[in-house]
Amino acid sequence: MGGRARAAQGLRRDAVGLREVLFQSVTAMAPAAAIAASIPSGAAFAGGALPLSVAAALVGCLFAAVCVGELARQLPAAGSLATYAARGIHPAAGFLVAWGYVFAQALVPVLLLLQLGFTTADTLHERWPGYPAGLWWPWALAGAVVIALAGVRGVRASAWLGTVLGAFELAVFVALAGLLIVKAGAHNTVSVFTTAHTPPGHRGAGGVVAGSVYTVLAFAGFEAAAALAEEARAPRRTVRLAVLGATVAIGAVYLVTSYAMTVYYGPGRMAAFGTSGAASWEGVARSLSGVWWLLVFLAVVNSTLANANAGANVSTRTAFAFGRIGVFPPLLAVVHPRFRSPVAAVAAQFAVSVGVTSALGLRYSPATAFVLVATVIVIVVIGVYLVTGVACAGYFMRRGTPRLRPVPHLVCPLLAIAVFTPALLTAAGLPVFPFVVRTAPPASYAGAVVGGWLLLGVVVLAVVGRRHPDRLAAAGRIHLDEDAAEGERA
Repeated sequence: MGGRARAAQGLRRDAVGLREVLFQSVTAMAPAAAIAASIPSGAAFAGGALPLSVAAALVGCLFAAVCVGELARQLPAAGSLATYAARGIHPAAGFLVAWGYVFAQALVPVLLLLQLGFTTADTLHERWPGYPAGLWWPWALAGAVVIALAGVRGVRASAWLGTVLGAFELAVFVALAGLLIVKAGAHNTVSVFTTAHTPPGHRGAGGVVAGSVYTVLAFAGFEAAAALAEEARAPRRTVRLAVLGATVAIGAVYLVTSYAMTVYYGPGRMAAFGTSGAASWEGVARSLSGVWWLLVFLAVVNSTLANANAGANVSTRTAFAFGRIGVFPPLLAVVHPRFRSPVAAVAAQFAVSVGVTSALGLRYSPATAFVLVATVIVIVVIGVYLVTGVACAGYFMRRGTPRLRPVPHLVCPLLAIAVFTPALLTAAGLPVFPFVVRTAPPASYAGAVVGGWLLLGVVVLAVVGRRHPDRLAAAGRIHLDEDAAEGERA
């Protein structure tokens, strides 16, 4: 079959450009939700030095972003990080990364739909007490429908949705940060970028490092652009720029917003800053005149939808890529005849989103289920980042000196592994460091859930490797290159 015909059966080529691919990573990082929830988690340890912790986390995440960018330039594939592991380590590693990564990314919409449900219900109940505080599920279901419809319409529709929603949430928090900086007046100071304001019990560099470990989690998702490689224009250039650009740009937004809140709220009080109540972004927004509370609420709602949409894009593209080679069920490789979207994978994602969100949200509460799902996702995703660092070094070392550059291909992977190892242990609640807080049930079940899923993956890997070794070997194929070569011969 010729390359043109073969490409026509796959994802839509050249469908999106740099802007849309950039916002795939931006929205996957969920900046509004990270600013309001993830980053404040580090304030208990860093206190008034929270901006310094954010700066340290940004530098650390840039090492990982360089690894992904370098691999994306060489291996433009919908399988993204799984393809990198297959080519840089071994096809078996690629399969296990795909197995874990699809699992985690399929849970991202679940996580965000839970947050959409309880955030909307709580806010409506607070403003209008007649609205039942427990009526969260209609909002979660509505969000799942919106994401599924965008997914079926194809990457252009889902990328447009992500761009619009992402731009709005960024605009709200940057504008609010500007207002807080102005209101801080003479209290603006660069001393928040030193260890001078670390709280008692976490004095000095130790508090900053502890805060940065929690802040690193706010950068998760920077790699999401890689999943759109087969649908992007000039993917070798576009994906690399998007991954690096999103990390730098959102890192800058995190720096500005954390600085603004610290100087406005007071460096000496930041150790008590959190995710709810008066000492939170929502609480501060409510204390300001005007409609800032509404804008922050809408920004967080936007962030949940945009992040869920980005997660669905990643899970469906990775599932499509491995269904295409027969490692996952081939049904997942079915695409819509008109929109060229992985419609079967989108349907599966919708079923997972609605089923797991309803089951966990009703079994526990949506807020409690949110913590459990978030812990599972972070453990898997951070683990995948560690494997990607190894894959980067392995890939370029195998290819020898002409392509091997020590800083991006050896130093950056090692530093990325050094940054994300403490983050993984912290996310898992393992008390390796004194600042790690043990997780309580049901969040403490996350380790068993991840372990069970990976064990099942090892069993499936053994079966596939025994019965279909050719399919496993195909995990590292770059279909764009194959289609281009066949197109030239046709």
